[in-house]
Amino acid sequence: MPEKPGSATLVLDWDGTCTVVDTLWLVLEEFGDYDVFKRAGERLVRGEISYRELMETEFATVKDTSLERVTAWLTREARIRPGLHELVARHDPLVLSSGFEELIRPLLAREGVEVELAANRLDARPEGWRVRWAREQPCEVCGDWCKRSGLPDGPFVYVGDGYSDRCPALAAERVFARAGLAEYLEREGRHFEAFENLTDVLAALER
Repeated sequence: MPEKPGSATLVLDWDGTCTVVDTLWLVLEEFGDYDVFKRAGERLVRGEISYRELMETEFATVKDTSLERVTAWLTREARIRPGLHELVARHDPLVLSSGFEELIRPLLAREGVEVELAANRLDARPEGWRVRWAREQPCEVCGDWCKRSGLPDGPFVYVGDGYSDRCPALAAERVFARAGLAEYLEREGRHFEAFENLTDVLAALER
């Protein structure tokens, strides 16, 4: 039977955490407008736009291509971070993503992995993709359209890597972080445990 880390639920970010490279970046670089993608990311870091504005601006540039074509390409190109299968088998996590269910489920199916998934949805229009947000109002804590509303009731352990992981990570009783999330938590003076692969997380949970 799968186990949870103590009495806490294990919550995994998807892009850049379960995957080696953020699959949203892969899609935008291949099918969107790279210049818009780059400028929007820089504006987010400078605090000029919200995360919602970032996502909607970036994915509006994915045009004139079918969702089926994108998911077929992504299923060939995306790589899963080592340790996902073992972590899922042992700890039955929730995958909480600011990405899109339509892009995540084909990769889970490819890997033969079954998890509870909470994510945004897509309206893949030919004139530009639209984000169907999982929440109806901004977060009462950070003021943006973050992932906090998808968190489980009760204590949880959070594993993440990026900007969209900041708000949920601050609510966790234990955090594993890498890349941008680790840099943010270090600046904020928040404790976290560094990881590179999910095998590191599994080993730490079971020590």
